[in-house]
Amino acid sequence: MSETHQKYPQLQLFLNYLQFEKRYSMNTVEAYRNDLEQFFAYLSDDYDSPTLLEIKSTFIRSWLASLKEKEISAKSINRKASSLKSFFKYQLKLGSITTSPMISISTPKIKKRLPEFVLEEGLDTLLNSVEFTDNWKGKTERLVLQVFYNTGMRLSELINLKESDIDFSNSQLKVLGKGNKMRNIPVSNDILSSIKEYVSQKPKLIEGIKNLFVNEQGKRLQQRSVYAFVHNYLSLITTIKKRSPHILRHSFATHLMNNGADLNAVKELLGHASLASTQVYTHNNIEKLKDIFNKAHPKA
Repeated sequence: MSETHQKYPQLQLFLNYLQFEKRYSMNTVEAYRNDLEQFFAYLSDDYDSPTLLEIKSTFIRSWLASLKEKEISAKSINRKASSLKSFFKYQLKLGSITTSPMISISTPKIKKRLPEFVLEEGLDTLLNSVEFTDNWKGKTERLVLQVFYNTGMRLSELINLKESDIDFSNSQLKVLGKGNKMRNIPVSNDILSSIKEYVSQKPKLIEGIKNLFVNEQGKRLQQRSVYAFVHNYLSLITTIKKRSPHILRHSFATHLMNNGADLNAVKELLGHASLASTQVYTHNNIEKLKDIFNKAHPKA
């Protein structure tokens, strides 16, 4: 056990709560761990390891200011402050403290950027005109791109997709999302046909593999390799800076909104916990309307 965890055993209890009760992913729990250990190490060095009840708002402001001096981004500082807020909220719940030192803490404002996306005609070109190699690698890459754009699922969700998650009778995919929350995503008959053909063509050496998508060796696809080939294919059809699997998720949501989809429906399809996360796509829709207005209205 590290010195920080010895001085603050509440830290490990909180991490256990996130992992086993909230059922957060290991990556998320690790992010909380790093943020909180940095904070408590700072308390140890600068304030001689005060108890939870002795931690003041001024200590937290001082730590956040030190991060700013080190030119840590506003986004990262906000995340660390959010980690502290969650930690002290949990301590309030347990009765370890009576008031949270985070109550008067303000965080840096972050300029909101609209999510980038690929134009519909660009993705139409990619999926209908770009040639893919006629081998297992090419078949896998093409279907991965189709599924990304037609479902809006996250990279981690796609590579963990199982054959048993395909519901052919109800034309939907069962997806395990953030926080181990399950959601169903409707898919077209064309996509289902492509999936059925893909599964039927799996080489004999990989029969019995549970994952839907596998490489030539019969192993589950790795995030790094999927990111790499998605980036390469998107480079053929767009000049936007970010060319990642997540851009296909943004494109999925933006195209739905641009074509009149209900905001709550898009929220459910994306697996967002709150409507606020989905509302960013309405801004892209508004920008499109402004563009149409400026081009079409005689007084614009």
